[in-house]
Amino acid sequence: MKKFAFGAVILLVGLILLGLNTGVVPISWKPIIFSWQMLLITIGVVSMFGRDSYIPGIILILVGGIFIIPKFGLLPFSIHNLFWPAIFIAFGFIILFKGFGKHSFRFRKKNIALEDGYINEETIFSGTKTLVTHQQFKGGKISCVFGGAEVDLTKAALAPGEHTLEISAIFGGATIEVPADWKIIVKNSSFMGGFEDKRRHIDENPDPGKVLVIHAEAIFGGGEIKSY
Repeated sequence: MKKFAFGAVILLVGLILLGLNTGVVPISWKPIIFSWQMLLITIGVVSMFGRDSYIPGIILILVGGIFIIPKFGLLPFSIHNLFWPAIFIAFGFIILFKGFGKHSFRFRKKNIALEDGYINEETIFSGTKTLVTHQQFKGGKISCVFGGAEVDLTKAALAPGEHTLEISAIFGGATIEVPADWKIIVKNSSFMGGFEDKRRHIDENPDPGKVLVIHAEAIFGGGEIKSY
């Protein structure tokens, strides 16, 4: 589904360029269309495809939308008059719908034994430290929005075959600790951020029949893989 969205974006960019070159699209729109605000909106739309949670994509769309409105000259006041009220309003909605408790801004420690082998972690304005002990780990999803996640997989075992772990870090970060004998493949897609493999110890002969592919997306955020 995400490949379809990405292909649609490329097609749309081509049509816009064609419109600009032929005069169908006013040249005055070019600074708006090709701006960092529009890039955030586009990334937000694409990131919403194929995900269980739309919150990271919605946040990107809102941030891009708030800062692109002044380019149209539709506001009789400065965008700075909207920024902080919008932050407080968004934060209030998150508190109401996520049910933050008094320890929400501290890292919460928890041990989980996954029933199906898949992890699904989502941190928003908070942090978690998670120990996974499942002996047939199959990947999953980790999403960090203005928050952090530390996932310890050193006590887990990778199931046979190739498995995918999707990591999304938007104004946040994720740290993944893995056993030294796991075969890890990192596919990184970042904007003003990055995801790094910082393992100190890597087995020279990992099991080729057990592979974990990490698809990492970092937008003003990042993450790293560690092993000890």
